[in-house]
Amino acid sequence: MCLKKPLVAALMVWGSVMPLHAAAAEKVLHVAFSAPETGFDPAKISDIYSSAVIEHIYDPLLTFDYLARPVKVIPNVTTAMPTVSADGLTYTFHLKKGIYFAPDPAFKGKRRELTATDYVYSIKRLSDPTVASPLSDTFTDKLVGLAELAKKAGKGKLDYDTVVEGVKTLDRYTLQLKFKQPFPSLPFLLAGSWVEAQAREVVDAYGDNTNAHPVGTGPYVLKDWKPGNSMTLVRNPNFRREAFHYGASADAGDQRIAARMNGKRYPQIDRIEVSVIQEEQPAWLAFKSGELDTLSGVPQPLVRQVLRLDPKNPWRAELKPELKSKGVQLSRELGEEVTFYAFNMKDPVVGGYGKDKIALRRAISMAFDTNETIRDIRRNQAVQVQYIVPPNVAGHNPDFRAAYPYNPALANALLDQFGYKIGADGYRHAPDGKPVVVDFLTGPTAIDKQWNEYWQKAFDRIKVKVNFRVMQWNEQVKAQRDCKFGMNGGAWSADYPDGDNFTQLLYGGNVGNSNNACYQSPRYDKLYEQSRLLPDGPERNRLYDQMNKIVAGDTPWMFSDIRFTNALAQPWVRGFKHHPNFNAIWRFLDVEK
Repeated sequence: MCLKKPLVAALMVWGSVMPLHAAAAEKVLHVAFSAPETGFDPAKISDIYSSAVIEHIYDPLLTFDYLARPVKVIPNVTTAMPTVSADGLTYTFHLKKGIYFAPDPAFKGKRRELTATDYVYSIKRLSDPTVASPLSDTFTDKLVGLAELAKKAGKGKLDYDTVVEGVKTLDRYTLQLKFKQPFPSLPFLLAGSWVEAQAREVVDAYGDNTNAHPVGTGPYVLKDWKPGNSMTLVRNPNFRREAFHYGASADAGDQRIAARMNGKRYPQIDRIEVSVIQEEQPAWLAFKSGELDTLSGVPQPLVRQVLRLDPKNPWRAELKPELKSKGVQLSRELGEEVTFYAFNMKDPVVGGYGKDKIALRRAISMAFDTNETIRDIRRNQAVQVQYIVPPNVAGHNPDFRAAYPYNPALANALLDQFGYKIGADGYRHAPDGKPVVVDFLTGPTAIDKQWNEYWQKAFDRIKVKVNFRVMQWNEQVKAQRDCKFGMNGGAWSADYPDGDNFTQLLYGGNVGNSNNACYQSPRYDKLYEQSRLLPDGPERNRLYDQMNKIVAGDTPWMFSDIRFTNALAQPWVRGFKHHPNFNAIWRFLDVEK
């Protein structure tokens, strides 16, 4: 996040738009994902790649100001920010009129307007047992009456026609949410890709195949999808008339964006071509040749070829002169993210809460040299994770040190102490005499293989066998949700810049969803449930410190690193600025070749 003074709100407003000339050339944006998507039903996915497409097809109630840093929440399809009751429990939203879903056969030739009922349906759908949403914990136990409705459904379909006090319409364009307890992070959550407006008749029409048939009110529609290979988005012909209208800013870069974009129709791009390019080298070559218009990050092996680095200060970097002279654009900041290696706490080898199991996890953590991988793989474009909540996110404690330091000697001594003896085969056996073999999920790419080499060295240092089980990313996600793995690397980028978005990653109620470690600690859960009722401040921060101490003790994660984002754009791309909370920024761009 940029360490500058907050900007004046940058809004997209309704109003007159300059008409497109009939003969204007189609504007096409070419971009790439580094891993496959899983589908486009907002209630069924949680990965960033699918979410990036969903953000362009569907509409959340609120959204993020594209330019403002620190990130700011602004209205999207509402006439204003919600009104909140004095006790902080009731939120009322007034929708804009005249917003329409994209055309679809499910509407039987009629133009379908967005109403408050669509958000009631979409929120209830997250709690439908038959949907099995990874976001089911978002509202089920928080909105008045919703948990009871879900419980009544059992394993069957939710009764959507039953009126629930916690999520209901007051009229055609007014939505009311009533919570059991305060939910101060709600505006941030509603600006992310967690709650998107879906039409009930569309979901009913496509049944189990909703991932392949997204229909929303956003600026684009899905024209073509070749799973794991490519996606094509084109303009939604029913999209409302909006124009770019960025407010005043003291930042020179923001001023340039405003000068180039203000007054133009939103969005400017007619068609977005998304390719899945998992290997870093081909992605870089595609950008270098002009086949890709943007690149989400400089490939790690090429950092020193692309950037001029300051060896004494990883926070400082700029493009090499030869790229700068060609007009290539760099948008750089420390990511609002954490990367980690999750131990499956239900796994028979590395899981469990006994002292011997904790000792094994700590030993593995101390055998891995994170500073080495930051130097060799990240090319010093990362810093060590020390806290569940990362820098630039509300709730971060810069003075906390939760990561176990690299210390193979201490790791081996710990294993000796807790009965992990080295057998005749040269490898350690568990205290009960059984061989210790760690199941490690990994991907098929070159960078995965490089990481595996460093992990193999770590396991060799403590004489523990490891089995690298190779599978595609979407398969890894399923194994994580099913708690069927030993170890797996993970990363979480902020959906919104508040600590709750990160502390929920280890909440027991999220096992099977965002809790990759399948971690369940009554002590942590109790503190988390207290923390989520509090706004950012000293009281919540004290709880966060206690939660971090518990996690450091149980060791469900090995803390890894936080990467610098070095996003690139071609000279002909306009409006380019990396955003820490949007999964993709395509709708804010223009191309002028």
